[in-house]
Amino acid sequence: MSDPQPVSGPVERARPLTVNPGLADRVFLLWARGSGMLVLLVMLAVGGYLAVRSSDALSTAGWSFLTTEEWNPDGGRGQFGIAAVLTGTVLIGGIAVVLAVPLALGSALYISEYAPRRIKRLLVGLVDLMAAVPSVVYGLWGFVLLQYELAGVARWLATWFGWFPPFRMVGVDVDDPLNPPVIYTASSLMAGIVVAFMITPIMCSIMREVFDQAPAGEREGAYALGSTRWGMIRSVVLPFGRGGIIGGTMLGLGRALGETISVYLILSMQFEIKLQILQTGGSAVAPMIALRYGDSSPFAISALMAAGLTLFLLTLVVNFAAAAVVARSRSGASS
Repeated sequence: MSDPQPVSGPVERARPLTVNPGLADRVFLLWARGSGMLVLLVMLAVGGYLAVRSSDALSTAGWSFLTTEEWNPDGGRGQFGIAAVLTGTVLIGGIAVVLAVPLALGSALYISEYAPRRIKRLLVGLVDLMAAVPSVVYGLWGFVLLQYELAGVARWLATWFGWFPPFRMVGVDVDDPLNPPVIYTASSLMAGIVVAFMITPIMCSIMREVFDQAPAGEREGAYALGSTRWGMIRSVVLPFGRGGIIGGTMLGLGRALGETISVYLILSMQFEIKLQILQTGGSAVAPMIALRYGDSSPFAISALMAAGLTLFLLTLVVNFAAAAVVARSRSGASS
């Protein structure tokens, strides 16, 4: 093989590019940078305030704060912790996500792929409107109507699936026809169902936006190869929107973990680890803070601040992970 011959003639050099932003660009850059810094400062201020206010309780309880079920900060030094309320928070959030994901995914696919164009805008507006409904409205609806209407479903689950530990009713004879329906209310399941209806619109909106960004060329290519609509969705839309599905689910979980008023209205607070989701009673961090803050001593308020700090860190991790996944899905890297 002969050696490559040198290229003769003048070599053109790339012309250097100069950037001269105008006044409007500089103002926008300063505004955007300042807004981002302000958000970070507010978040750090909230975390710092909770850490300072909770230092007294955390120094007293130590690591037992994470393993103690009892919540009695005024009764004895160190006899308090968030093991029960943190378990209840994760349990209610998990129930809500398990129920909300199929609803949100199905709604997003119908709006994005099946709904006629003339009603698609109406459905999008209705979903966004549901996301704006105050949580107290969902809580009152669940407290007054939903949990009593679903008492029969809870009884059926306890009767036929009581062998499964989460559906077991401890200390209750589920075969007794004289059991009042009230024993199946005020449970973690009822609170999780209400929270699921609250987070479904948020998850649906994120999934729908990602599904709408699926490449039109790949859609048409799937149809050209003889694919059905469901085949196109399975091979193009769902793989492209995988990041959006995961991100929307995690954002919904972050909302569920911090829900206060609706869980407060439905759940009967009990400070013990209770994994039976049909059993009356349960606990969660946010409702516990709302319940105990008004009549707490300074030391008890410090303990509540420690519980709030734990919930703050938990939701922060969930939301940061969700933001990273959603950002990756928007870039198209997941397709």
